[in-house]
Amino acid sequence: MRSLRFALVAASLAVSTAFASPTDPKAGVEYVNLATPQPSQTVGKKVEVIEFFMYHCPHCHSLEPVLEQWVKKQGDNIIFKRVHLPYRGASDPEAHLHLTLEAMGKAEEYQPRVFKAFHVDRIRLTSDDAIIAWATSNGLDKAKFMEAWNSFGVLTKLRRAPQVVNNYKVESVPTFVIDGKYMTSPAQVGNSFKTNSQPQLFQATLQVVESLVAKVQKSAK
Repeated sequence: MRSLRFALVAASLAVSTAFASPTDPKAGVEYVNLATPQPSQTVGKKVEVIEFFMYHCPHCHSLEPVLEQWVKKQGDNIIFKRVHLPYRGASDPEAHLHLTLEAMGKAEEYQPRVFKAFHVDRIRLTSDDAIIAWATSNGLDKAKFMEAWNSFGVLTKLRRAPQVVNNYKVESVPTFVIDGKYMTSPAQVGNSFKTNSQPQLFQATLQVVESLVAKVQKSAK
């Protein structure tokens, strides 16, 4: 798996949005069509939006506050999910942590805490022992955590995680998949929406996601 990262547009490039339109994104420009669409969950008009992320990714950490506000604003428009990309394969400890928190119903509650541990407190949650020690020192019952950590459901999802990523053809994080059909990311949007401002790039990316949600809803009518 090649290095997972994206670069912001170099500061030396002039800001130019004349040909970029996050509100009217074009296939092959601001987003791509998945060659093999994946099954998606829909409830009424709600459209599935998946964020592929990694806890140790600094861009995912920077995006999180903006993303959290955007998800709240969407309300009944979307079904929001997260998939932790298994950076170290089928035994990736960070993905294992996310799946465990998800199984406990604690994933969203602990999302900011895990990011803080990595990027503010500089705690290296890169081994099973370090993660278990951190989890139990941050309010999680050790017996319940270990039960979920070692559960058949979590271990099965962990083993399947690399295949899930391969099915979606995700190569960098953060990346968004809409309705199992469309994929976009700050890296993709940054190709046309030229800016040296990370907040502007994140806002443009989420506008593209929002436009694709509306596209799916319109096609369903």
